[in-house]
Amino acid sequence: MEGRMKNPVMVIPAALDAMRRLAEAAADSDIPMPTHFLVWLRASQINGCSVCVDIHARELGHSGEPVERIAAVAAWRESPYFTEPERAALALTEAATRLADRPGAVSDDVWEEATRHYDERQLAALVISIAEINAWNRILVTTQQISGDWVEAYTHPAAHGVAA
Repeated sequence: MEGRMKNPVMVIPAALDAMRRLAEAAADSDIPMPTHFLVWLRASQINGCSVCVDIHARELGHSGEPVERIAAVAAWRESPYFTEPERAALALTEAATRLADRPGAVSDDVWEEATRHYDERQLAALVISIAEINAWNRILVTTQQISGDWVEAYTHPAAHGVAA
């Protein structure tokens, strides 16, 4: 297996720098990094991005998350392992990732539940974090980037330019 081309952000390094700055900006909030990792993993599962699923599942493991939580992300609604704020973040992630699946994709109910758990700055960070992972997914899926052992080098938050 091999990708269709070299990763586009390696071809255009300024794009990689911009993506890193976006991740750093989103992480500059009071939202715990494991919540960002959960958001990134769930969007990547929806979008079928094997590289990002691999990276963010590993990040969750390295951040001390138990395997039960990592394995249950795809079925978070039916799982007892997630807090109410995490559930709100995951619901917002799914709605914002599946924009074309239904009219009014991000319903008032989903948004209002998120506002119960996050202030405006945190909501802004979540929205940016969701947009950023969706951009990564689209870049990597479109060019059929291949996951593998190499992703371990990218599993620490600092590898993304993000403070833990």
